[in-house]
Amino acid sequence: MTISNRLDSYLTAQNISFQAIEHDHSASSFDSAITAKIPLNQIAKAVILKDHEDRKLMAVLPAKNKISLSVINDELFGSYKLLKEKEVYRMFSDCEHGAIPPVGEAFNMQMICDELLDQLDYVYIEAGDHRKLLRINNEDFKIMTANSKHLRFSNEVFH
Repeated sequence: MTISNRLDSYLTAQNISFQAIEHDHSASSFDSAITAKIPLNQIAKAVILKDHEDRKLMAVLPAKNKISLSVINDELFGSYKLLKEKEVYRMFSDCEHGAIPPVGEAFNMQMICDELLDQLDYVYIEAGDHRKLLRINNEDFKIMTANSKHLRFSNEVFH
């Protein structure tokens, strides 16, 4: 598998440039960072949530961090919870399991973005497989997240 078709179409339509970083097969964003020798705080991961009305939300945060549902629910006045893996796999059929590109608009989803990612010169994202990361500069990352709410909703997990 290569770059997700929907992600590729979105990046092309938005004229977002990227550099593809090939790496050995990995099982998660965390493993991708280690395999590709990229700092964990520079890899953005996607976590898919849903509320009591079954509305989906993509939360994008640094790979080394853990999501705080209580902060998200307080900030958005919602009742979001994690979407079951089986449902996530169905939504991202052109991606390998666990390699969801953190780009909500490419998948017609509302998105929130952790402010920690806004401060980086480069953000690395999963391409849809477990062998490639895309390096996006700050300017293009701002375009990708322009329609998202930006807030602080994650905390670092020490490994």
